[in-house]
Amino acid sequence: MTPRGEITTRLNELAFCPVDLNPAAPVDEWSGDVGCGAQYFSQQAVFRLAPAAGIQFDASLGAAEKLKFVQQLLRSGDPRAERIFATVGCYVGYGVAHYADFYELRHVLILGRVTSGEGGGIILNRAREVLKQEFPELAERICLHLPDESSRRVGQAVAAASLPALK
Repeated sequence: MTPRGEITTRLNELAFCPVDLNPAAPVDEWSGDVGCGAQYFSQQAVFRLAPAAGIQFDASLGAAEKLKFVQQLLRSGDPRAERIFATVGCYVGYGVAHYADFYELRHVLILGRVTSGEGGGIILNRAREVLKQEFPELAERICLHLPDESSRRVGQAVAAASLPALK
C-alpha cells in the first residue's frame, strides 16, 4: 500500500536485505549474501536453530522434510519446536524494525513455507510482541499480516507474481 492507503500491484521482498552485519553471519546458499533476512526468516533459520534446541535431523532428509519434521514436533506439543518458531518470530520483529529504518513500512506480509501450520501464528505473535515491547511507535504504525494457509506456503510465488514485466 502507498502511504495514502492505495493498494499497489507489487510486493517488496526484503529477504536478501541484510539483518546481520557480523562478517561471520551465515551465507545464503542461493545468493551468496552474508547475513541476509532469508537466513533468519525462513526454513534455513529452523535448520540452524534445531541443533541448539536439541533436535537432530536424519542426514537423508531434504529441506522440505526437515521443516515438516520440526512442524510435526510442534503439532505434537514439543516445546523445543515451539522455541524455534518463537525465535524466528523474534528475528522477524527485529528485522521489521531494522527495515523500518530504510522503508516507510505500514503493512508487512509474512509468507513462506516456514509459516505453515501452527508455526506461522507463533512467528507472527512473537514478532508483534517484539515490536510492542521494543519499538512501541513502530508497533502502532506497522501491521503484520499472515495470510491464509494456502497463500503463505507459496510466498515466493506471490512475490514473484507481483514483479513488473520487463520489456
